[in-house]
Amino acid sequence: MRQGGRLGRLSGKVVVNEQELRKRLALLRSEHRDLDVAIAALIQTGAQSGFMDQLQMARLKKRKLALRDRIAAIEDVLIPDIIA
Repeated sequence: MRQGGRLGRLSGKVVVNEQELRKRLALLRSEHRDLDVAIAALIQTGAQSGFMDQLQMARLKKRKLALRDRIAAIEDVLIPDIIA
């Protein structure tokens, strides 16, 4: 939804411009990829030592899912649904 060159949601919480949203999206995607690497490293370390830190793994996966939700929300604002 555009309002005077700014993007926002109907709820009116925070209104930021498209450039700011794209920067935030890039940061979130980067953090999401970093978590992939961290999870893979934890799996590798756990496999070598015979156990995995399940709590740490759960926290990383939960954080990754939260990031995915935030990424999807920003993408929804940036890429409007077009009914064909």
